[in-house]
Amino acid sequence: MAEKQKELIHVVEDEPAVASLICKTLDGFGYRYEVFRSGGEFLRSLKTQLPQVAILDLGLPDMDGMEVLHQVRARHRFGLLIVTGRTDTHDRVMGLELGADDYMVKPFEPRELIARVRSILRRYMPPTPDPATTAVRCARFNGWRFELGTHLLVSPDGKEDSLSLAEAQLLTAFLERPNQILSREQLLAGRDVTALDRSIDLRVSRLRRRLEENPVHAKMIKTVYGAGYLMAAEVGWE
Repeated sequence: MAEKQKELIHVVEDEPAVASLICKTLDGFGYRYEVFRSGGEFLRSLKTQLPQVAILDLGLPDMDGMEVLHQVRARHRFGLLIVTGRTDTHDRVMGLELGADDYMVKPFEPRELIARVRSILRRYMPPTPDPATTAVRCARFNGWRFELGTHLLVSPDGKEDSLSLAEAQLLTAFLERPNQILSREQLLAGRDVTALDRSIDLRVSRLRRRLEENPVHAKMIKTVYGAGYLMAAEVGWE
């Protein structure tokens, strides 16, 4: 039986020394990789081949990395890790808001880079079918319907919308444990949460904009100050 091909990582980095370090680290752990020195070169490559994860620098010579991130997320669903020298909290929050899965600041430890790449790969890995739950495909709550396999969200008036992977994972976590307080750590699937890491709050905010009539005064996804979030809904499964 042929050995499964290792995941492909795209490295979007114009500094040769940094790109070399990242590639050496990926190679040491058996990952395939390709290097792109500019945002435009990387975006053009996506027309013919998609990676499992892209490692993206923000300070590119031809365009800002945030614009690259925006264009990628408008068209594709694969893992995105920002690795940058920018230390401003605003850049971190904006990157996560635009859809990055994680954010690292240079200089970095190579093993931490690999740990974060592995974490992102796990998030995008298709779940292993469970014979006991294969019939459970659709959740109904407060007039809404959500299909887990397709990430299709249908409103009470029949309007259809497709959730991103991050939004679908978050909604699934709420639906599997309704009327329970879930901490940020639980909602981030075990990732460490620091005072600067607002990624879960931003994802909750995006989900509220889809589900709530008034996201500022949410009635379905409630904030429990000092503890986390709670979905106030009766959930039925089909």
